[in-house]
Amino acid sequence: MMPAAWVRSIGSLVRSNRRRAALRPAIVLSSLDSRNTPTKSSAQNSFPRPDKSSSRVSAAPSTLTEMDPMERLTSGFQRFKKEVYEKNAALFTQLADGQSPKFMVFACADSRVCPSVVLDFQPGEAFTVRNIANMVPPYDQTRYSGVGAAIEYAVLHLKVENIVVIGHSRCGGIKGLMSIKEDGTRSSAFIEDWVKVCLPALEKVKANHSALPFEDQCTHCEKEAVNVSLHNLKTYPFVKDGLEKKTLKLIGAHYNFVAGSFDIWEV
Repeated sequence: MMPAAWVRSIGSLVRSNRRRAALRPAIVLSSLDSRNTPTKSSAQNSFPRPDKSSSRVSAAPSTLTEMDPMERLTSGFQRFKKEVYEKNAALFTQLADGQSPKFMVFACADSRVCPSVVLDFQPGEAFTVRNIANMVPPYDQTRYSGVGAAIEYAVLHLKVENIVVIGHSRCGGIKGLMSIKEDGTRSSAFIEDWVKVCLPALEKVKANHSALPFEDQCTHCEKEAVNVSLHNLKTYPFVKDGLEKKTLKLIGAHYNFVAGSFDIWEV
């Protein structure tokens, strides 16, 4: 069961993208149980964006995959430099002196769910960690030192104010978690050990939703795994200290790229 909270819904991403060049859309807040019935809106800060009418970002995926990889990287940077970097010289001059992002974001490595694209983050706005199934392991200085170092740097040095964990629809890592065999047999060298970080989510879904089709169980697990990661964040002393001092917030989210929706809750 999801925590009682407010849910932020970003309606259709297709419609939003079409309007973005003219006007940044408002974000709509609604109750988790109201299925995105608007209750409150707030405008976002504006930031000049590249004109995507001539960009290959809007091209068919097959067009992108057919390009020579060196050409794709080079042309992509050239478009970025022309449409973003050179048009926002003041911002990049400021960023040259350091960063002070308000957000730390844990997102999946899935190529379909880049948080900077989905949430329209501008450079310098979000310190991001991406891994299989956007998981945050519990505090462990030996086994999970890489993730711990990122959290420590974000909280203690960058002074981020929000840590956001974003799950997403049709997550392969969550499907792998839900498919772990009870007899202990393995099908991968690394993936199964990693996704076991969120075993409590698997156990909760199996206990409460075992009668549902497998796909629906995975959807529940995508959200429950976010909650497990949020709980794990509280095992880091500097995160716990920030929560107690109210200098830090933990936020859960789920991006459904099939429906074009984005749900958000605070813990």
